[in-house]
Amino acid sequence: MPTYCYSTPSGELIEEYFPFGKAPREIVLPSGMVATRDFGAEHNPRPAGGGWPLECVGSGVNAEQAGELREYFVKHGVPTEVSKDGNPIYRDPHHRKRALACRGFIDRSSYC
Repeated sequence: MPTYCYSTPSGELIEEYFPFGKAPREIVLPSGMVATRDFGAEHNPRPAGGGWPLECVGSGVNAEQAGELREYFVKHGVPTEVSKDGNPIYRDPHHRKRALACRGFIDRSSYC
């Protein structure tokens, strides 16, 4: 099912799932607040702020290996934060490219 975005008057962004073409213009939250569909948020391919820092699940490791990955990055001159789940957190596109390269990864669909 597609994801639809709704904004509250306070600026909070809510994501809801509805069958294609069945999303209402407004939803009422459990708190009673009304959220209006936010078409701009639905069509924005990147989050506000450029999406950085970026936690990358695709280049992550098992949670038990998080410390080992952290040490590997330091040893190879690309200090990188690693989440408790084992996912590297890239600061910017340049950092991401260097960190992937030091592990021998190539992102052929990358924009950097």
